[in-house]
Amino acid sequence: MVPRLPTELSELRIAQVPITHPDAQLLIEAVQQEYVVRYGGRDRTPLSATELAPPWGAFFVGYRDDRPLATGAWRFREDVARLGSARPAEVKRMYVAPEGRRRGLARLMLAHLEVTARDAGAEVMILETGTAQPEAIALYLASGYDPVEPFGHYRDAPENRCFGRVLGARV
Repeated sequence: MVPRLPTELSELRIAQVPITHPDAQLLIEAVQQEYVVRYGGRDRTPLSATELAPPWGAFFVGYRDDRPLATGAWRFREDVARLGSARPAEVKRMYVAPEGRRRGLARLMLAHLEVTARDAGAEVMILETGTAQPEAIALYLASGYDPVEPFGHYRDAPENRCFGRVLGARV
């Protein structure tokens, strides 16, 4: 059974698109500018378009009234073992535009990423964020994520925070 979403959330249409799609690029640039404000620079994590495309990953844009408001992606990480998985899926490029915030859109996108990653074979979802994003940390904790050993491009940065969650069984 699929849970019924509040009307506002059910109006979010999530589409899988390539990271090179104009709507994806628009929102990625917006999140990069937010990183500049919060951290003093753009995210320099090495990331290729093929990592966020099947069969290695997926990239999504969330639309409301045909306006792109949210992004989220995942990629398999065979170089990181966490929570009993040697091939977890890693959340990337989670972002909600300011006009879409505080409406549950990030929670909806995260749930979509979890389902699609699990359907692709992931048993564990991991992610890295930073202390300058307390709302993201709160979302992940409220969504059942626990702190995990640092990994990734910023693993040695003092503001780095990494989280993970074992995904439920496929339905």
